Amino acid sequence: MEQSNKTDHIEEKVQYSLEKIRPYLVSDGGDVKLVDITEDMVVKVKLTGACETCQLNLSTLKSGIESLIIKDIPEIKRVDNVDNIDE
Repeated sequence: MEQSNKTDHIEEKVQYSLEKIRPYLVSDGGDVKLVDITEDMVVKVKLTGACETCQLNLSTLKSGIESLIIKDIPEIKRVDNVDNIDE
């Protein structure tokens, strides 16, 4: 499936936002991977490493990752964690 220029641009912006928060995740032994951006502007990510099993991962996702992405890219509606995705 070919992405539009708008979707490509949104993906670049999401990746940039993730790069801003990644050092904090890595310092705790975790990381985040962009899985998809849906047509209705929902970002799907996979928390990996220590973030995957951390009891605070929902807080990290919503208060950290989602807040930053929506601040940077207001078109995004929300960020969801996708479990059990093959690497």
